[in-house]
Amino acid sequence: MKYDDASWHYGGDFPDDLPETAGATHIGMFLAWAFINDLAGELHIDESQESLKKVKSRDMTGSEFLMRECDEKFTDEDLNDEGNSFAKYYFDDEDGYGKYISNYEEALSSDLPSMYHVEDTWENFDKLKPLIDKAYQKWKSVD
Repeated sequence: MKYDDASWHYGGDFPDDLPETAGATHIGMFLAWAFINDLAGELHIDESQESLKKVKSRDMTGSEFLMRECDEKFTDEDLNDEGNSFAKYYFDDEDGYGKYISNYEEALSSDLPSMYHVEDTWENFDKLKPLIDKAYQKWKSVD
């Protein structure tokens, strides 16, 4: 199952003044959160160990990981079973634009021209992380 793909963003209604990698920032921040919380899938544990360590140590952003190790695509192979269950709850919904995007925009892009203008920084990740943590705890308490 594919949750998201950077090309869906930079291939559509995307700001001309931004690099294509800006279409991966929101995906990468979720991936970074998942990896830091030990929700990585076997594929990355086995084949992307060095890059996974770099994300966990904040030497590589999640979007850099997405572009380098995932061919710009966020799929169910990227996460373990628990990570996928949470992603289905939080990242995706009926129209493909889930609660995660709302939290992302609330935390990071409310005063920007678009969600794509969010800088891919750990400082921004730290602003978003509490919202993901809260959603995860809510999901865990219901699950």
